[in-house]
Amino acid sequence: MIREATAADVPAIHTLVRELADYEKLLHEVKSTEAQLHTALFGPNPAAFAHVAEDEESGEVVGYALWFTTFSTWEGVPGIYLEDLYVRPQARGGGHGTALLESLAAICISRGYARLQWAVLDWNEPSIGFYDSLGALPEREWLGYRLTGNPLARLAER
Repeated sequence: MIREATAADVPAIHTLVRELADYEKLLHEVKSTEAQLHTALFGPNPAAFAHVAEDEESGEVVGYALWFTTFSTWEGVPGIYLEDLYVRPQARGGGHGTALLESLAAICISRGYARLQWAVLDWNEPSIGFYDSLGALPEREWLGYRLTGNPLARLAER
């Protein structure tokens, strides 16, 4: 079952965020707290949105999709950027990941959004194969860039 996340889901989502980071060998980079996640999702000006996948038998949250809207100047309409898609290993193969993506695709279509996009680590072959099976296309001509920490602060001070 896929549903919009509620404030009560924040502890489970934060746990899954940490599991995803561990899977990606980046747990040491997670700085977010449950309080920050709660504010980001349910504060007065939400920065992001989330859907969760529940196990049908236990009701346990076994996966999540965390996303935010973007805007395309070329298309002239918003889109969705999928920041995180994660399903616990023991729940994989049950259709949760596909169902989470289907729910976001449905939002795009119903709201007239032009695209649903995300990034995947180049070594994550299981995920790449999954995305390929859905008809998603890699953006090989675009390179991702990021400013953080001291370089971000230095640029802001210029």
